[in-house]
Amino acid sequence: MAYNVSVFVSHSWSYSEHYERLSGWIFNEPWYADGTPINFFNTSVPREDPIHYAPNDTALQTAIFERLKVSNVIVVPTGMYSTHSKWIGKELKGARLHGKKIVAVNPWGQERKSSVVQSVAHETVGWNKNSVINAVWRSRS
Repeated sequence: MAYNVSVFVSHSWSYSEHYERLSGWIFNEPWYADGTPINFFNTSVPREDPIHYAPNDTALQTAIFERLKVSNVIVVPTGMYSTHSKWIGKELKGARLHGKKIVAVNPWGQERKSSVVQSVAHETVGWNKNSVINAVWRSRS
């Protein structure tokens, strides 16, 4: 038996290093809860696998909302770019629409943080692998 948790990592493609680090922590390592394996499934839209079939912004938003709908938890870096990103804003809206918990992650050494992300987050953690995983696990409902 294993626990299955679907995770959507929100990000700006201009700052994809945050996505790469977070997804590496979450999806590329074995994790356990009380000795039982946790299978984290990636429902994100990474740069190397974009949604090609969406002919316009409305169709793209619908496709992203479908991924959010099947996700257990949304992880969002709090970099200031999140405040100004049209798509991160839409992802936050979709997460709220579908009743998904949001884990905000403060990037390492980041002095300023997005108040837009922090205001909707259920939990905010630092740039630490174990902190992120524990927050995702707590927020999986």
